[in-house]
Amino acid sequence: MNLAEALPTHTPYDGSSKLFSIGLKPLDPQAWIEVDHHLLPYLAEKRRLYDEIPDRVFVEEDGTREAQQEVLDSLGSYLPRRFPGTYRRTDAGIEVEGTVNHPAPASGIGGAPLVQASLLVQEDLILMRRGDDGWRLAAGSLCFPSSWSLVEKFGKPLQQIHAPVPGFGPGSRSADLINRMFDGLQGQAVERYNWSIQADDALYHPLSNVERIDRATNRRSRFPDGDVKAHAFIRVERQTLRKLPVSRDILFTIRIHLDPLAVLARHPDRATLALSFAAQLKALDIAQLDYKGLTSDRDRLVDVLNHMANDG
Repeated sequence: MNLAEALPTHTPYDGSSKLFSIGLKPLDPQAWIEVDHHLLPYLAEKRRLYDEIPDRVFVEEDGTREAQQEVLDSLGSYLPRRFPGTYRRTDAGIEVEGTVNHPAPASGIGGAPLVQASLLVQEDLILMRRGDDGWRLAAGSLCFPSSWSLVEKFGKPLQQIHAPVPGFGPGSRSADLINRMFDGLQGQAVERYNWSIQADDALYHPLSNVERIDRATNRRSRFPDGDVKAHAFIRVERQTLRKLPVSRDILFTIRIHLDPLAVLARHPDRATLALSFAAQLKALDIAQLDYKGLTSDRDRLVDVLNHMANDG
């Protein structure tokens, strides 16, 4: 999908959000959901995925529909108030300005409240539920995965979900800390950022465990022609967590921002951003580079960023 080359909305690679750190910060309730000029293309892409591959982008456990409805109701209250020019209430629910009356996804998942909620916003929506083995992924609409598989993570607790992430596997200090944070989350919503590099502008960017192992083992370049600046995209994930007041499930939202790497050359803080970006890439160890799929391309990316900082 073609995305306009506006200046980046978020630049966590400026040093404010380090990779492989938890980095949760309090979230202003008014800034819960983000809406921009990509809203309609994002929603159209979600509808396409629901029609073509519904089983890969939506999952739900029995007994989660009430919590899903709680999410839909929360968005129905928040969106028209926060973005009155984009959303309005109708007898049928919430209407998004500029959309036509679409039928429910033909796959039959259209009756799921979480699917309905997901077709209002650019964010992906994940419900985490507490059980005997900790917080597990109980339901989710994930149309824009950042190198993971919803089906593979479905029903698994946090420590297993994060098992492939260096330093976050079962028994690690970070895994224990995340579980405690989830347990302690009450009225205050929080946010964090994550970021990565990909070689195209695809929003739907899944990766299975087998594919991840292959990528880490073979360490192929994502840029076989060597032109990193022309093909690299910065994928920024803005993530929020909030505990739902009725179900006590935790709603995890993920908003994807895709920016061509080359657009940094036009940023007023180009030098600062590029140098910080390069420094963070250089600080990654082999396990972290393998996980991010950057082992073969890190040095080329660093060179591009250094030239960008010095020459523009």
